[in-house]
This record gives sequence, structure tokens and C-alpha cells, in this order.
Amino acid sequence: MTMLHSAPPIGPDVRGDVPGPRSAVLLASQQRRESNARTYPRHLPIAIEEGSGSFVRDLDGNVFIDWLNGAGVLSLGHNHPELVAEMIDQLGRLTHGLDFPTPAKEGFIDAQLSMLPAGMRDRMKFHFCGPTGANAVDAAIKVCKTATGRGDIVSFQGGFHGSGSAAMALTGLVAQKQPVRNGVPGIHFFPYPYRTHCPAGMSLADYGRGCASYLERSLKDPNGGIPLPAAVIMELVQGEGGVVPATLEFVQQVRAVTRELGIPLIVDEVQTGCGRTGTWFAFEQFGIEPDVIVASKALSGVGSPIALIMYDRVLDTWAPGAHTGTFRGNQLAFAAGSKAIEIVRRDDILGNVRARSAQLMTRLDVLVDNPWVREVRGMGLMVGIELADPVTGRWASELARRVQASALRRGLIVELGGREDCVVRMLPALNVSPEVIDIGAGILVETIAELTR
Repeated sequence: MTMLHSAPPIGPDVRGDVPGPRSAVLLASQQRRESNARTYPRHLPIAIEEGSGSFVRDLDGNVFIDWLNGAGVLSLGHNHPELVAEMIDQLGRLTHGLDFPTPAKEGFIDAQLSMLPAGMRDRMKFHFCGPTGANAVDAAIKVCKTATGRGDIVSFQGGFHGSGSAAMALTGLVAQKQPVRNGVPGIHFFPYPYRTHCPAGMSLADYGRGCASYLERSLKDPNGGIPLPAAVIMELVQGEGGVVPATLEFVQQVRAVTRELGIPLIVDEVQTGCGRTGTWFAFEQFGIEPDVIVASKALSGVGSPIALIMYDRVLDTWAPGAHTGTFRGNQLAFAAGSKAIEIVRRDDILGNVRARSAQLMTRLDVLVDNPWVREVRGMGLMVGIELADPVTGRWASELARRVQASALRRGLIVELGGREDCVVRMLPALNVSPEVIDIGAGILVETIAELTR
């Protein structure tokens, strides 16, 4: 059997059933022994043996283009050789350091600060959290509540911030929260600008400004029912919500009113951060500076976990031990993360993101003529195809599932998201080649055309 690292593929190669017999054995074992809450293998039924760059190979020798990439964690693809070498070197020095200062952590902080807009570098402080984005969201909420002395939080419909108790309370998805009683109180949800699901019947010309104005009026209304909140938390592109980019007017108006009222603005960059949208952080494209940045997923570039918040030093009023976590000192991830930023700069990875994004959107542009495709949208290499019934207007969830399954059989791994999982989502590696973009886009175009013919 050909190993991916010894003979890098130029395209997918699926020769048998999916799942094949060897994958089926592990999938059956997983079903017997693992939690009912497992997700990805239910819709992507493969058992993965190895990965390299933009490709993975399953136990049966089938090779797939991976446009899931660990839910965006593998920003430079699977097993980038320089990142692996950096981790191996660090492995012989120190692997776990709690929150002690170490050369690896200091280098990582320097690298991250260098990627911030110049005006933010001197005023931002770092706090390393447990290894998940949800834990960093929890920390962001705690630092804002502590600093302001207030307790309520504003979040947005369609947003996703994780599966921990606080993060889940901030998430729009009702089904996730419904079985878990006594959730975190004091969360207020406001509409988010979404072209194809515009709240309150606003016109397309007004939906961004209208959503922000509604928030502003509610916060300023002495009879509006909402106490001045401790924070407003938002995604600049709602990822799990269906790859929905905010509008410039909406983001800038939210930033203006939060600054006017002294409300810390938390930007959740767990999925959009580390170059995913074509700038290191998505907020750079909206002309704002948040008070708190939440980052995780792609910080190491290779899947080794880190989660952190960067926040304005005026918020640094919490006590020692206010937010701890045993695994907040991942030295392997720090070493890889510093190297990843070096590679991003050296290889103009952000330029590649913008170029490959334009290429992908151009290749998918033919889908706008398909009556089942409501919209193709995204920022950078965070792209979604929303499917809807052309007669009823309802979200076409079953079609999206069939697209995902058919694309897998053709050799492309994609994810679903959005309302009722009607959006086919793509998260290619940021260093993906033009050839892989062309092949993957071709698979999607052919699959959707065939299934809607």
C-alpha cells in the first residue's frame, strides 16, 4: 500500500466501497465502545490511517482530499514536515509547563503579538486556557464579568461558541441546549445579519445596519429590559452557523455602541483566526479593534491544542487562579505555533488564502444558476454552499447530506452546517494548491449538478 508521505498524491483515489471492510470494522467498534455524542464518522464513515498535506488515506487505501482539516485546526494541512520537526525538537526539551514561563511560550507570545495590528501590541495581555476554544470563551466571559462587575452577556442568533456550559449558553443552537437544564443565565440573543435569513423582514439594503440599530436601541432604552451587559460576544463569520460573514456596517456599528457604553467587545476568532479568512484575524478586515480576542483551533498549525484569550490590559483585574487549567502549558504546540507563523510569513500563506479563495469562488460561481443553490458565500478559505428547495424555500438538509455522502465517494471530505445542516462547508488547508482547489471544486459542482438534475 502506498504511503502518502513517500508518494504525495495529486488527487483523490477512491477505488472501493465507502466505508471499506477495514474501516467498517473500526466504525463498528467505535459504535460499541464510544459515546453516542460522537459526530463526524456518522456522516463521513471512514477510519483514517494517515494524512499528508491536503490528503488523508483510510484503512482501505482510499485517498481523500480533506476539506474538513480537523474542523479547521490543521491550517497548514496534515503533518507539515517543518512543524513536525519543530515538535520533535521540543519533545526532547520540555512538553508540559503549566503556566511557568518557558522559552517556547515566550517565543509563541512574541510571534502572536507580531501578527496583531501595531496599535494593539502594547496593550494586549495573554491568558492561556484549557485546550479548547470553549474554555477560552469561558475565560473571556469571566474576565469581562470580573472587570465590569456586571453579569449579563449579549450574543447573536446563529452563533456557535462551543459545548461547555457557558459557551453552550452563548450558542444559538437550541437543540444542543434543550436537554441540559439550568443553563447559564443572563444571556440575551440579538439578530445577526444573514442575507438569506433576514430577521424582521428587513430589506437586503438595511439588514446589517438594521440588526446593529436594533441592538443599539435595546441597550440604550431605559425600558428595554436588558441591564448594561458585561460583554458582547460575536463571530465575524459564523462558522457552524452556516459560513455567514457579518456586514461591515453591522460590525462597525456594534463596535461603536459597545465603546460608547463601555461594554467590552469579545470577538470569537476560534475558527476565523490564524489566517483562515485571508488576514491573521478576521476583525482586521472590518476596521475594528476588539477588547478581547478568543483563539484556539489553528494556533499550532498542526493540531496540537492551545486555547487563549488576548485582552486589553485594563480588563486585567481578576485574581491569581481565577481561571486555571492543567493543560495550558503545551510546549509542543507553542513551538509549532511559532514555526507556523514563520512559515506563514515566508511562504506568503495569507496571499495564498486570498488567491485560492478567489479561485474557489470563481469555480463555484456556476452553481448560482442551480435553483437548489440559494447562495455561495464565505471569506478566505472558509466557504459554504447553502441549499434550499426552490419551490418551498425550505432548507434542503437532505440534499446537503446526499451531497456530502456523494462527494466522499468521489474523494472529497466536506462538512455540513447552518440551519438544519443545509450548508455544505469547506475548510481547505491554507497552503492548499491551485490543483487541489480545482479538483475539489469540480467534485462539488458535478455532485450538486447530478443530485439536482
